[in-house]
Amino acid sequence: MMTFYKVVVCIHILSAIIGMGPGFILTTVVKSGSNMTELRHSYKLRHKLHIYVMAGGTLLLVTGLTMGFLNPSLFRMGWYVVSLVLFLAALAIGPLVLSPRSKPVKELLSSHKGEEIPAEYWQLSKILFRYEYLENIIFIIIIALMIVKPF
Repeated sequence: MMTFYKVVVCIHILSAIIGMGPGFILTTVVKSGSNMTELRHSYKLRHKLHIYVMAGGTLLLVTGLTMGFLNPSLFRMGWYVVSLVLFLAALAIGPLVLSPRSKPVKELLSSHKGEEIPAEYWQLSKILFRYEYLENIIFIIIIALMIVKPF
């Protein structure tokens, strides 16, 4: 029989797959557009994928903290605390860093006329993608800490 803790662990793992999996390809999806119509469509797909990222990420935080409250010794383990701090930092990057850098891109996509992607988009997206890659690296570190539990 599965204990409640094991059920929470299973939900946590599934949440990681549902939430983090699509998060790793958000940048790739929008890099595939070769004209404005494709680029706008790519950003619509990205938005739909981001819903999974937000739902999975929320469930990850809830289940991760639930595991900590069910097994308080986790709060004394370095890998758990570092993972939690990194996850909260990654969550903060969204509204504090990514959102302000994605607004000009969204404005450009809605206001630009014609099919040619303007040079300004490439400049704006390069900055945005740099922070998205940083966030992906943070998530890879968290996953590695969860698997290896080094300290």
